[in-house]
Amino acid sequence: MIAEEPVWVDTHCHLDDKRYTDDRDAVVEQAIGAGVGLMISIGTGDGPPDLEAGIRMAERYPTVYASVGVHPHDATKASEETWPALRSLARHPKVLHLGETGLDYHYDFSPRDVQRQVFVRQLELAIELEMPVSIHTREAWSDTVTCIREVWAGGGPGGIFHCFSGGPHEAEEALGLGFHLGLGGVLTFPKAEELRAAALLAPLDRIVLETDAPYLAPLPHRGKRNQPAYVAHTARRLAELRGMSSAALREALWENVKELFFARLTANQ
Repeated sequence: MIAEEPVWVDTHCHLDDKRYTDDRDAVVEQAIGAGVGLMISIGTGDGPPDLEAGIRMAERYPTVYASVGVHPHDATKASEETWPALRSLARHPKVLHLGETGLDYHYDFSPRDVQRQVFVRQLELAIELEMPVSIHTREAWSDTVTCIREVWAGGGPGGIFHCFSGGPHEAEEALGLGFHLGLGGVLTFPKAEELRAAALLAPLDRIVLETDAPYLAPLPHRGKRNQPAYVAHTARRLAELRGMSSAALREALWENVKELFFARLTANQ
């Protein structure tokens, strides 16, 4: 059951990460104490065949939901057994989207052609399930956009460009594809002027917040382990940027989350 009153939402965190092994319960409690009433724990984990990393977190904590998917780093681990497993797990009542999936040409932990194949399979599955997608793209913007345009030529369910770090041009492309921008701690970094320009350009109803915890902690915690409670720091910076009160921003972003994730679940009940 989701909260009736607006809460901050961390739409992308990795609560299964080993860096939370010793204090995971406390991390979740600290988030709730900071007003973060809903967290989405990403289900990519260490890659196939284990696809339930996020679901395990969602079943453990009432305020945590999940995704299921194959990260581009783990594309070579995907097999034909992966796809029926994903299809089945996606029907779990606390799974809100597929991903994170996409392309990562920075590390190239999986060959680029394999990354593209696995990404396309998940875009196709998203259409089949009418489920939004969390997009990971690093040094692969053109190919990422091309894959989405080709697979979703007739329209797709949209989703989030996770940890969006582009400028106005990339923001316009992402918005034109029907996606929301997932804004995280990078928004608070001193040199992120292009990202802040994009965050100001984007319609308010196409923005969500995230942490990508334990990565990319915002100021004043940059360089330390990130956690869902810190979404409040990014929210504060976004409110300042857009000249809004914290309460007004929280209400607007809460409506975005409900529309993006929960309207679909309600319609399918």
